[in-house]
Amino acid sequence: VHLGKIWSSYPPLKVGHELVTSGPYSIVRHPIYSGMLGLLLAIAIATSLWPAMIGAVVVFVIGTEIRRRAEERVLTGAFGTAYVEYARRVAALVPGGRPSRGCSGVA
Repeated sequence: VHLGKIWSSYPPLKVGHELVTSGPYSIVRHPIYSGMLGLLLAIAIATSLWPAMIGAVVVFVIGTEIRRRAEERVLTGAFGTAYVEYARRVAALVPGGRPSRGCSGVA
């Protein structure tokens, strides 16, 4: 809802792309990935299949980190200091987590 027409499953920017920092983006920079991580953890709790879920979480975190870094390079290139300041204020995945100290686009 907060991204509207600029939502995409692929990181390149669209014409008229704006930096969204409201709604869930005021709590974490990547709320979709946060929700997916929460879902994996909830499934682990519900099923008690810890060995499989630990593996799934490790694979998810590695893949998400690669994607997050690529997205943040694109966003820093497009929005410059506005994105760097946003990254300093707002955690990447975990609400209340530590924001980036020096997001340079290679976060």
